[in-house]
Parts: sequence; structure tokens; C-alpha cells
Amino acid sequence: MAADRDYILGTHEEEISRLGLQHDVWRPVVLDCWKRAGITAGKRVLDIGAGPGYAAIDLAEIVGPNGEVVALERSSNFVKAFREMVRTRLLANVQIHEIDLMTDDLPAGDYDFAWCRWVVSFVDDSALLIQKLGRVMPKGSLSIFHEYGHYATWRFFPRLPMQERFREHVIAAWRESGGEPDGAARLPELLADNGFVIRSAQPHVFCLRPDDYMWQWPATFIEIYLSRLIQMGRIDQKFSDKVRADLARAETNHSFMLTPLVLEIIAEKMD
Repeated sequence: MAADRDYILGTHEEEISRLGLQHDVWRPVVLDCWKRAGITAGKRVLDIGAGPGYAAIDLAEIVGPNGEVVALERSSNFVKAFREMVRTRLLANVQIHEIDLMTDDLPAGDYDFAWCRWVVSFVDDSALLIQKLGRVMPKGSLSIFHEYGHYATWRFFPRLPMQERFREHVIAAWRESGGEPDGAARLPELLADNGFVIRSAQPHVFCLRPDDYMWQWPATFIEIYLSRLIQMGRIDQKFSDKVRADLARAETNHSFMLTPLVLEIIAEKMD
């Protein structure tokens, strides 16, 4: 359970639900990315840091019975939820490996694709992760990343000073845990060092109003992570209440929210 406890965002039921909402919000973007990359029936996909399995389930349905998804996840809580989804959907083309990306070897396989979302930013040694990925991905395969490139783009218009202070606490706690909120910044260098060539790269950042469905993604994160920061001793209840009040006013006043920048990279393994 130590591996579960040291997840910076936690692995509790509320976090599993939040990740489900997050996946739903991002699903149109992700499906478009996978289609452009060429993920289709019969392909074999390595899902790195699969969490509770929301993306892996979508991938399994896309690649179909003649394809396969090999999913890697460290948290026993997430793996338990993942296995239940696989069971209820009667999916026979999903392998789940409960492994630590930092200390365990990645399973070798004849993969066509790798999918890695919000993992590089959270591991404590991104260079090691890409090195391991380079060892198992075959020549000609594609690795797809969705990683934060500039987390500080997350802000509101008009400005919400308390949200900005909250954001800085998130960034500080993240870095103290060994992660890097701007994890995509090193990816071009790390990929080049390990035999990959970037075939495409594009940013994803959205300007939202409160009635946009995607607004719920950061708003729900604020609600859940305030409690997490209190548990860490980084903020008190007064601070938390002010952040919530600011967010409520922003929703009432129909403010704009700019989301954290996510960089999409599709890279081909060349050797």
C-alpha cells in the first residue's frame, strides 16, 4: 500500500471517480489523436501508467479481439478497479501488469503503439522511463504522449488570486514528490537520446466558460485536491474556503478559464 499512499493525487475512490470524469472530458481529443496515429483493429498497444483503466478499455474496444492492450499500473487500488471493468465488459484482450515503472522492467512485446498520458510528469526519473520504453518498443512502432508542458497556463480571467496561490501549492507539492509538472519539456531530448524521432507535436489548451463540460475537469480537481493539501499541512481550512468561494464566484460571473497546456507528441522508434 506504500505505492498507493505516495501517489501525489491519491488513489482513493474520489480520485478514481475524478479520473473517470477527466477521461470523459478528454476522450474526444484522445480518440482523434489515436485515429491520426493509426491505432485500429488488430493492433497491439502498451498502456504506460494505466490508472483505473479508462483509456485502456477504450483502446481494447478499438483494437478488438485480434488486437491486445498491455496495461502497466503500480497502484493496487487502481488495478482492482481496472480488473473489475475488464470483467464486467467481458474483455479478453487486456493484460494488466501491476508493476512499478521506476523499479521494474517493462514487459517486452511486439507492440505497434505505446500510450503514455500524465505519467512522465509524475515519475521521479523521466529519463529512466523513456530509456526503458526505448528498450521494449520495436523499430517502426509509435509512442504517443499527452503530458503537461506548462502547468502555469492554468488561470482565470478575470484573475483569481486564490486560485493562483492554490496552483502554486499544487506545483510545489508535485515537485516535492519527485515529479515535474512541466514534464513534456524534456521529452524531445529524452526521445532523441533513446532512438525515437518525433513525427508530430501539438499543444492542447482550452479557454472555457462554466457551462463547458471540460470546466468540470479542473473544477473537480480543485475540490478534491484542496482536501489533499490540508492533509499535507500545506494549507488550512480558511485558505480552502477562500479558493472555493473564488471558484463559485467565477462560475456565477461566467468567467473564462485557461486550462494547463498539454503537449501531444507522437514519436517513431527508429532502431
